[in-house]
Amino acid sequence: MMQRRRALAALSLLPAGLALPAMAQSSLGGCMPQDDWRSFAARHIQPDGRVIDFDTPQQQSTSEGQSYGLFFALVHDDRRRFERVLAWTETNLCGGSLAQHLPAWQWGRKTEGGWGVIDPNPASDADLWIAYALLEAARLWEVPAWRTLGLALLALVEREEVITLPGLGRMLLPWSRNVASGPVWRLNPSYLPLQLLRRFQQEKPTGPWKEIADNTVRMVVDTSPQGFTPDWCAWATEQKAFVADPDKGTVGSYDAIRVYLWAGMLHPQEPARAALLKSLYGPRRVIERPQAPPEYVDTATGAVRGTGPAGFSGALLPYLKAQGASAALTAQQARIPVDLGGTAAVPAAPLPYYERMLLLFGQGWLDGRYAFGRNGQLQPQWRPACPSTRTA
Repeated sequence: MMQRRRALAALSLLPAGLALPAMAQSSLGGCMPQDDWRSFAARHIQPDGRVIDFDTPQQQSTSEGQSYGLFFALVHDDRRRFERVLAWTETNLCGGSLAQHLPAWQWGRKTEGGWGVIDPNPASDADLWIAYALLEAARLWEVPAWRTLGLALLALVEREEVITLPGLGRMLLPWSRNVASGPVWRLNPSYLPLQLLRRFQQEKPTGPWKEIADNTVRMVVDTSPQGFTPDWCAWATEQKAFVADPDKGTVGSYDAIRVYLWAGMLHPQEPARAALLKSLYGPRRVIERPQAPPEYVDTATGAVRGTGPAGFSGALLPYLKAQGASAALTAQQARIPVDLGGTAAVPAAPLPYYERMLLLFGQGWLDGRYAFGRNGQLQPQWRPACPSTRTA
């Protein structure tokens, strides 16, 4: 009975217009397939809560990986794993206190031998996702201490990673202010999911988050002249405008793919949704030719090259759904192996950490396992997990 009440409560929070797939529309007493989460956790999450990217020489763990691990443990009502991922993160990346230290972004095998923090600098996108996961876990699992911890982390972000850029206003830097300098300030559009900013805006109405959200929308629109967003961009103080990143130029690829993902998952009543989707027309235009998502795009000219991996197709599923591109949506699902939620007939070979994360985000949202409310709240579809159907 408790599981049924929780399922009904979750269903009541789904945004208008978000239809659940046939599997999820079955009896509330039914189960929710979670093979993709089980498979990811079995390969990439150690019993102690460390999320590992095996496709790096350092066998690294990153604050990004830990933050996504927390988010998906919450999406799948996996509280034990959430607690372990949080404990490992706090102990190994935060000097024992997430309330006092922003997480180091990289941990792994050191060149001089042994294991530990490789780069102590924080990555602000991970810091946002960790704070968000804590706030939402506190609300959904009714653990007030996690809200306190999430707010403490958010205060650190505001103090150490938010800056007032001349001619623009308050903005989130990709890293701490003490390693940044002008007059050209580097920014990463994929670090700023509007859902998270809205949730922080609701939590702290007098904070910087509405201004940061407004500036994020402006950044995405202004840096997408051909409908594609870049991995990196910059704010030039002298021109008072967004310009090409001084190091990465105008390329859009493995970072930028998340911008379309975040935009596609916005609640239909999000005020900026229409403007963002209108400005990000590039991927739809290319895919409807039809062809696979490009691996690289010159966002200044619209020129594309390479074929993006299956994870790119997974990331674009919510975007294509939001754009009403049903044929393109079906075509991209056909690039995803069936045992990862797609319709490709071939079994899935082991995919890299990042691709699996993109698929967990995109396919999970499309399947109705979670959604984001108008104010950014997580709306999970909590139901009992189906028995695993994997044979390997």
